[in-house]
This record gives sequence, structure tokens and C-alpha cells, in this order.
Amino acid sequence: MKLHVDAWDPAYGQSFEAGEASGPQAPSSAQIEPDTELPAASWRPVDPPAGLRPPGTVLIVDGVQRIDARVWITDDEGTTHPGVAASYAAGVVRCELDRGVAQVATTRIERGLFTPVEPLPPIVAGSVRYPGRRVSRGEPKDLALGVQRHMRALEVGVSGAERTDGDLLIVDGPLQERAHLPRALGYIKTHRVEYLPAALTAVVTSLHGGQRTPVFLLGTSWHRFAWYLRLPGPAGSPWSGIVRAECSADLTPSDAVALAHLSAVTLPRFASQAYKDPRAPQNLVPIAGLERKLRAMLGDARLLHRALSRAAA
Repeated sequence: MKLHVDAWDPAYGQSFEAGEASGPQAPSSAQIEPDTELPAASWRPVDPPAGLRPPGTVLIVDGVQRIDARVWITDDEGTTHPGVAASYAAGVVRCELDRGVAQVATTRIERGLFTPVEPLPPIVAGSVRYPGRRVSRGEPKDLALGVQRHMRALEVGVSGAERTDGDLLIVDGPLQERAHLPRALGYIKTHRVEYLPAALTAVVTSLHGGQRTPVFLLGTSWHRFAWYLRLPGPAGSPWSGIVRAECSADLTPSDAVALAHLSAVTLPRFASQAYKDPRAPQNLVPIAGLERKLRAMLGDARLLHRALSRAAA
């Protein structure tokens, strides 16, 4: 078995991080039940109850990933397969709102060599080890999904690390495997598809800062309660500052509505400013700080690419 590392900087290949979209790009075939909180005919912007306060502690989970090198592996039969050497990390920011303190509480980092070749021994590049991670095929999409799945698993592993009674857990991205965790919200800031019919989408785009839509049941490959919320910020496009939050479909509708109210008094506190973050206000301040910390933990991409090339040679 032989390994060849592509000399091109992997940053010039396919990006694993989707760009931000100003609004949905296509309609969705997802199943929608809009009557969870209000009948569809009565949908309107919802304000949080007067006097409702955010929880004392908010935990925010996020992960980052990076391709360190694109590789080609020639097996013992002479067949060449594509792959990627990738690094990924996940962590938790603990925000104690009563004290006005936020700190990175937990971080974990892993690496892997993703390829359809099996068995595959680990690659040792200097002091860094890339264990073999098998994917079904070597297509770019399959390699990307392989890295994504392992990063999500790492996020799941850290999600319960700092939990205490009464806190609120916010996961950057879909809730999915963490839907069983109590008081947990998925936080989606990129809108690729339009889930709601036009009449209800009009309620989304009419929201003011701090307002949300009624809760609805959203079904794709899995089911969850969801709602849209507009974060405070300067006026812009109809979808400017709009995020989608979601919680487990195993909750009662009243519990889902209670979490939606809680999100409306909590998420706006973390909205970012445009002069600090080009993805403002959706890229929450604790998320941006955690991403910087995690990316630093991944190490210097150029040095790792050089070490991988030497290991292959």
C-alpha cells in the first residue's frame, strides 16, 4: 500500500464549510404541522411573556473541521483511492449570565484519514497521528460526510460534559443525536430550504428583533419542534438576522412552547455585531470565540501538510 499527498493546498479544493445564505434557496418537501402553538390561520409574530428571564447558566456547543491534506492511496492490487487527512474539534462555552462570565469549559480534538480503503494503518506525521477512518466511497461528498459525522459524534460527546440542573444547552446546528438531552436547543443560522408555505413565511419575514414565529412540528428524516426567531440588528434583507431553533419532538407541545419563549429572551443576548463579525448577528458571540479557540487547537495547517508529505515519502 502506498500513500501520496496532493501538493495543492487543500483550501483550494472543495470547502467543507457551507457559506451563509441570506434566505432559503429552494422549497422543501418536509412534513409541516403548523398548529402546534397557534392555528395556521392565526399565525402572527410572538413576543416573549413579560418578566420572563433567561436561565442563569447557558451552555453553547460547537465544532470545527479542516482538511489538512488530500491524499491518494494505492492498495496492494494497484487500485488508487482518494482520501482526506482531516482535523476536527468540539467544545463547550459556559455562560453564567447572573455573573456576566463566559469561559471555554471543555474542548476535544481528533484527527483521521478518511478513505474507502480497509484496513488502513494510521499515518504518523511527526508528533500527530491520523487513524484510519473508513467511508463507503471516495466521492468528495462521501469524504465530506465522513468528516462531518465524526465531528458531530465529538460534539455529542462534549454536550453532556458540563450539564447542571436548570441550565440551557444550545447546539450550533441541528439537534439530531442530542435530542434526548434535557433543555436542549438546536440553533440553525443558515437557511437552505423554505419549510413553510408562503402565507406562513410572510410571518417569518415580518418579525422584529426578539420576536419569533409560533412553534410548528417539522418532519424530514427525523421529527422536531421548530420556530424562527429574529435577532436584534440593523435592518437588511427580509431574512436578515433570522435563525431557526428546534427542540425534541418527544416533548409535550406546552414544553416546546416554553423553550421557544426561553430562546426569545436568551439568544438575543448573544447576538454579534457587524463590525466584529461578518456573519452578524447570527454567529453568536460565544460561538465565534469558541471557533477561534478550536481552530487554534487544530495546529498550523501548513506544518501539518508538510509533515504528512514527509510521512508519505
